[in-house]
Amino acid sequence: MNVRHSTAACRFALSCLAMGGLIACAPHYDSNAPALRTGYTCCNLHFEDDWISDGNYGENPFIAAGTPVKVYGYSGDRAYAEVGGRKMRLGHDYGRKEETLQQWIEKIVVTKDPKIPLAAFPPEVREAIRAGKVSEGMTKEQVIMAVGYPPTSETPSLDAPVWNYWLSSFDRYQLIWDKRGRMRVSADPGVKARVVYSPGK
Repeated sequence: MNVRHSTAACRFALSCLAMGGLIACAPHYDSNAPALRTGYTCCNLHFEDDWISDGNYGENPFIAAGTPVKVYGYSGDRAYAEVGGRKMRLGHDYGRKEETLQQWIEKIVVTKDPKIPLAAFPPEVREAIRAGKVSEGMTKEQVIMAVGYPPTSETPSLDAPVWNYWLSSFDRYQLIWDKRGRMRVSADPGVKARVVYSPGK
């Protein structure tokens, strides 16, 4: 393990033990130390309290694509970061067999600001992405920007013809890709109404 990673993890563990346990401990790091990775959120990342998971449940609020990120430490299957100036934990919860934590972080913390390509998309696509929803006919790049990467535990490859997503642990939807790389949404009507962008709603 990288010495800086190990030191950050030790500081985190000691601060949690001093507070009486690891489970409910808030993220702690020295924001004056050099960041291990800096960049921008690749896409809209859903969160709960201070937790961003690779499950990326669509029912949760999201941090917009292009938000500045600084990653300060790694411990187990989580990273500790500032996202838009806010302390957050990034949890690699589901895709551990398919990719490492660092590989996942490299996917979601990108060096090129996605707001630059976003500005060149058609107006309706831009609006859908800003609303955190998909629009049938989107490209893979546009879908990822709107709803994030599908969890690799269920969609190991982006070359798969079907991508699996969840609004919650109970509500699932699928994006089905044609040979031209365009997609359509498959879901129960209630779920589909919540994930597909409709202008004015």
